[in-house]
Amino acid sequence: MRTGPRRILLGTIGLLVAAVFAFPTYWMITSALKPPIEVLSARYDLIPLSVSLDNFATAIAKPGFATYLTNSLIVTLGAVACSLVAGLLAAVPLARLRFRGRKGFVLLVLVAQLAPLEALFIPMYLLMKDLGLLNTLPSLLLVYFATTLPFTIWTLRGFVNGIPVELEEAAMVDGCGRWGAFRRVTLPLLGPGLVATSVFGFITAWNEFLYAFVFMRDSSKYTLPVWLESFQTAFGTDWSGAMAGAVLYSVPALVFFLLVQRKLVSGGTAGAVKG
Repeated sequence: MRTGPRRILLGTIGLLVAAVFAFPTYWMITSALKPPIEVLSARYDLIPLSVSLDNFATAIAKPGFATYLTNSLIVTLGAVACSLVAGLLAAVPLARLRFRGRKGFVLLVLVAQLAPLEALFIPMYLLMKDLGLLNTLPSLLLVYFATTLPFTIWTLRGFVNGIPVELEEAAMVDGCGRWGAFRRVTLPLLGPGLVATSVFGFITAWNEFLYAFVFMRDSSKYTLPVWLESFQTAFGTDWSGAMAGAVLYSVPALVFFLLVQRKLVSGGTAGAVKG
């Protein structure tokens, strides 16, 4: 008797919280479908009175959309791939091996993860300037790689700790070498962890604006977050176009999430078995 009302109460609270978080996305989509005159209307129409796809056509036709989309995909996917490879190579020894300085290195990784991205801006800028990488996509790729790597190492270390070492030892007893045991036993079980960290890295790199805006001097090297800023001009802001652009901007992230969401659900808790 007590579980029924309690379950209904918790379900109601959950629906209210979900509605609060989903409302900005709903408002963005409906604003993108409204004609410009309705977007600027003082009325708060939750349901569009008329629907039009002209805003999406305007956003796609805006100069540089395809170029900026390509640039974003290159630096984001490149940073995620490099971060996963380097993070995995660092996480496995930190979880499996015992060597002098291991705890200090783990603490250093945690400190690097806690450092705000804005605090690293000047050192990153000077470093890229000395390397001659300013105004090049590799500079953004390196920045996003450096900012996502600490979280990747820290999280993957937890996932590796959650896999019993006895499984690897059993595989080695059956004839596998250390590399074979890792490839056949540990690596498949790390799938949820790799997916969870890749989603974090993708979102971090995909949404980054400051570095992409300052490091790139040539407008053809900009990424999609900078492209969204172009809807604001000296004559005002094209809100309907900006909303349509924001929807288009969200599509690649949504596609990436849908591709990996099956593994993400199990990956959200599997790494918490051991710290």
